[in-house]
Amino acid sequence: MNLKKLTKKNETYLLLIVIVFSIVINTINPVFMTVENIFDLLRSSSGTAILAIGVFVVLLSGGIDVSCTAIAICGQYIAINVLIASGVDNIVMAFLISISVGLALGAVNAVFISIFNLPTLITTLGTSSLFHGLLLEFVGTKAVNVGNIPDSIKAFGKMNILTIARPDGTEYGLSIFFLILVIVVVVTWLILKFTMIGRGIYAIGGNREAAQRTGYNIRKIQFFTYCYAGLLAGVMGVMHLALIRYSNPNYIVGTELNIIAAVVLGGTRISGGTGTLTGTLIGVALITILQKNLVLIGLSSYWQEFFIGMIIVLGVTITYAQNKINARRKLSIDSV
Repeated sequence: MNLKKLTKKNETYLLLIVIVFSIVINTINPVFMTVENIFDLLRSSSGTAILAIGVFVVLLSGGIDVSCTAIAICGQYIAINVLIASGVDNIVMAFLISISVGLALGAVNAVFISIFNLPTLITTLGTSSLFHGLLLEFVGTKAVNVGNIPDSIKAFGKMNILTIARPDGTEYGLSIFFLILVIVVVVTWLILKFTMIGRGIYAIGGNREAAQRTGYNIRKIQFFTYCYAGLLAGVMGVMHLALIRYSNPNYIVGTELNIIAAVVLGGTRISGGTGTLTGTLIGVALITILQKNLVLIGLSSYWQEFFIGMIIVLGVTITYAQNKINARRKLSIDSV
């Protein structure tokens, strides 16, 4: 790929911002760009990135999912309670339960959106409250602390795929969370690049009517999209549990705007049809660095909300402007 093509890509400029921002932070805190800190950032942000990939696929299809965090916490909290109640101490079982819950709740979104043709924002906003409310009412409100977390989950949270020894003999490493993220990225890329459903996601996001005339099954594609997003939310739920070794049914609910902002920042158009996995991952990286280091550069943590809101507003504005420009071009071509 030549330099001219690179300069036209949103990801190039976003990556430059990440690099410059990282250099500024490293100047203030030299520990920031050490291998150990980078490994720690990868561990803490891998779950967020997986959730963002689910949101990315939904946005790409022309929809939006603000129930992703509610689905993730439902999967997590139900899984941990089932393991404790049954006495089963197995990380695979935790993932299976959480993923099953995620798929089921994603399917509920899919039914309302693909069969009843309800607006995606209103639907997922409603189901977010519905899912979370049902969780609190029927599963419980009591937090599960580290003492009650099964050993397999705690061990999974500490598992590394690469371990490095410090001079004092202690160790740190690259978490298995990063390997799970890589698998999710590769699987998603293969789906979007080489399957009819993947091409259909881009098609209905770009122009739903044209996609339908071309022969794409809109209902099938939407059903897959929301179920896949639910599945990834289920994966993230267990990863978040293993990361913090604490489960609270009110955690992460309400942070979905951060996820959406990261995806939009990565160049995914809110109206759908345009976006890349690379851009999404870089957007997550920037949001993560921003969240963890605002105080270091002398800014209040309240600025985080300002930046998140600004990103979403700019994303909507750019999408609106692009649609207006395209409409004018089409009108001028038709008039000729």
